[in-house]
Amino acid sequence: MRKLTIALMASAIAFAGATGASAAEIAVIVKTVNSTFWQNVQKGADAAIATAKGKHTMTFQGPAAESAIADEVNMVENAVNRKVGAILLAPSDPDALVPAVKKAWEARIPVVIIDSQLADGADKYYQSFLATDNRKAGELAAQAMIDKVGTTGKIAVMSYVAGAGSEIGRVGGFTDYIKANSKLEIVGPYYSQSQMATALNQTTDVLAANSDLKGIFGANEPTAIGMGRAIKQAGKAGKVVAIGFDGNQDLQEFVKDGTLHATVVQGSYQMGEKGVEALLQILDKQKVEKTIDTGVVVVTKDNIDKPEAKNVLY
Repeated sequence: MRKLTIALMASAIAFAGATGASAAEIAVIVKTVNSTFWQNVQKGADAAIATAKGKHTMTFQGPAAESAIADEVNMVENAVNRKVGAILLAPSDPDALVPAVKKAWEARIPVVIIDSQLADGADKYYQSFLATDNRKAGELAAQAMIDKVGTTGKIAVMSYVAGAGSEIGRVGGFTDYIKANSKLEIVGPYYSQSQMATALNQTTDVLAANSDLKGIFGANEPTAIGMGRAIKQAGKAGKVVAIGFDGNQDLQEFVKDGTLHATVVQGSYQMGEKGVEALLQILDKQKVEKTIDTGVVVVTKDNIDKPEAKNVLY
C-alpha cells in the first residue's frame, strides 16, 4: 500500500510539472551546440528563464553536428522519458523528429518548435512554431543578389542540409525568386552538411570551375563562413558578389571588409527568448499564438552599425 501511495504521488508530481502546478524543467534541444547561432539561441533562452525567478529550470543541449539527427531524436526521447515539464526544439530533420515529438504530446509535455518546421500533419503535436520566415529571407537574399549582379550571368548556391525545414524554405525562396525575376543561371546547390570546412572546399572548387561566376549565396552560418574564407583565399573578395546568412563575428568582419556584399540575419536570440517565454505561458495555462515570426534583417556595410542590425548580430 505504501509503495502504491508513493507511486501515485510520483505520478501526480510528474503530471503537475507538465501542467504548470509546480517547478518544471524546460528542455531546450537545438540542432548543434557547436555554432554561435545556436549559442545565441541559448542566450535568449537564458534571459527568458531568468524571468521565471526559479519557478522553473532549464537545460540546454544539442548534438555535435547538425547532421547527427539520430542523436537529436535520442535527446528528445530522453527528455520525454525523464518527464520534463516542456520542450523547446529546433528539429534538424522534418520527418525524423516527428515520432519523438508525438511521444511528448502523448505524455502531455508541451512542445514549442523553433527555426525549422516539422513535416505536414505534425502541427497537432506541438503548441507553437517560432521562426524566421525562411522563404521570405531567401527572397530577400535573392533581391540583394539581383540588385548587385543584374539579371544575367551565373551564380552559385552553397546550401547546408538537404531537406531541413529551414533549408527548403530558404534556398527554395532564393532560387524561385531568381528564376522568376532574372535570367541568372544557378550552379548547385551544394550541400555542406553545415560543416565550415566542407563549404570552404566546395566553394574553392566552384570558383575554380566557374571563372565567369558573378555571385554566390551561402545559406547558413557555417556554410557562409566557409564560403567567405574560400573567396578570400582565391583572391575573389569584392570580385564575386557574395551574400551570406546569419550574423556571427566572422560574417560581420566579412561584411566590413567587403568579402560579403550582405548577410541575411535571423533573430536567433529572439527564437530562444520568445520560445521559452511561450513555454512559460503554456505552463502557466495561458494561450500562445500557433505561429510567431522572429524576423530577419539584411545587414550590409551601410547599416551594420545601426540599431536594426545590432539587435540581431551576435
